[in-house]
Amino acid sequence: MKSRSTSGGLVYSTDSGRMCPQCRLPVASCRCSATVAAAASDGVVRVSRETKGRAGKGVTLVRGLALEPLALAALGKQLKTACGSGGTVKEGVIEVQGDHCVRVMEMLKSQGFVVKRAGG
Repeated sequence: MKSRSTSGGLVYSTDSGRMCPQCRLPVASCRCSATVAAAASDGVVRVSRETKGRAGKGVTLVRGLALEPLALAALGKQLKTACGSGGTVKEGVIEVQGDHCVRVMEMLKSQGFVVKRAGG
């Protein structure tokens, strides 16, 4: 029988939900993913359009923003409002429903980000 320390530790707690395997904090207050996302960014925001895994529906993806999760969610809300569509923020990537690459790029440039169009 494996002990809890060798098998990875606590995965879920009824008090706080899912637990991060690296820092063993609740996922909502985990700092591991925030440092990885910030370290992976090269300072260039990439905007692309993708339909993969969405039944042919296109979404505009914004990657490379080195922002805190709350600031990223606020920016996602601004972009969705400006485009007049829905969307979400998942794992450091802002998804805006529909093909709004040009509008999103203009808005990000006006806020001082270095923006590039990624993909075709």
